[in-house]
Amino acid sequence: MTLSSQCRLHIAAFIFAALATVPAIAFPSKQITIIVPFPAGAGPDVVARLLAERLAPVLKETIVVENRPGASGMVGASAVARAPADGHTLLLTPNTLFIAPHLTAGDAKPPVDVIADFEPVIMPSQTTMVMVANPKLGATSARDFAALAKKQTISYASSGNGSVLHIAGALFASSAEINMTHVPYRGIAPAVTDVIAGHVQVTFAGLAPITQHVNSGALTALAVLDPKRSAALPTIPTAMEQGFKDVSVEGWYAVLAPKGTPRPVIDRLNQELNALLASPDTKQKIEQTGEVVLGGSPEDLAKRMKADYERYGDIIRRLKITAE
Repeated sequence: MTLSSQCRLHIAAFIFAALATVPAIAFPSKQITIIVPFPAGAGPDVVARLLAERLAPVLKETIVVENRPGASGMVGASAVARAPADGHTLLLTPNTLFIAPHLTAGDAKPPVDVIADFEPVIMPSQTTMVMVANPKLGATSARDFAALAKKQTISYASSGNGSVLHIAGALFASSAEINMTHVPYRGIAPAVTDVIAGHVQVTFAGLAPITQHVNSGALTALAVLDPKRSAALPTIPTAMEQGFKDVSVEGWYAVLAPKGTPRPVIDRLNQELNALLASPDTKQKIEQTGEVVLGGSPEDLAKRMKADYERYGDIIRRLKITAE
């Protein structure tokens, strides 16, 4: 039995009328807040403020960046997860967020599910990770550093327990077969400051907070932790080139929204941010900080989130890394 042409027309008219009554989502309808779960001046804060400055006139709404550091990013992440799912509160976080749950002590549960409690929006950029030391240590390469570390007590600074930099130090120590004392800070800026002052011997950081200090001689770059050399530091060999085969660590940023944020809002944010990242001016500004511009779809980010969550979970279990 088939429907008559008239019946099909009536059904189509009914569906069209029903869809016409669905209100369009007004976005944005008020100020947008981008929460950065690390202190001002850190890599994610720099990227967040740059994007906020350029996105505000496009969306014709005020965008503020709010720093809420603490608990390896969980303080800021929890605030966004609890916010209304309307796209007006966003999180810009490094991939630290997808590592931290594996370091939760004992039977305690993380305050948020870093995969299930958020809607992925976009992955704006990725940073090259570099191993740097105080020049007074006397090491000019990762090999030199490893040799020194076998003769004396060495400490390394990170941006906090569970950070990519914490993992980088543990990976290097394992590969070099040395012992290093981990000294966590609340963000990379104070960590770098203390390495320059000589209170800690070495740290692992993105290019943004260390490039000027390497260029001035206040820090010595020992190795790039990416699989390939960095265009910003072309003379510095990778850790892999120096014989540390397992030491490859990538830091990247994610823009996330609370779970349940309507897909049209996610798509609008993704579309506008991709357009900004593709613009020559914004691309140049981001690359000047040492970042590599990425972009892409929410699905691209979702895959990367899951991959890092699994990879770093395996590393943490294998190396028996703890939050202490």
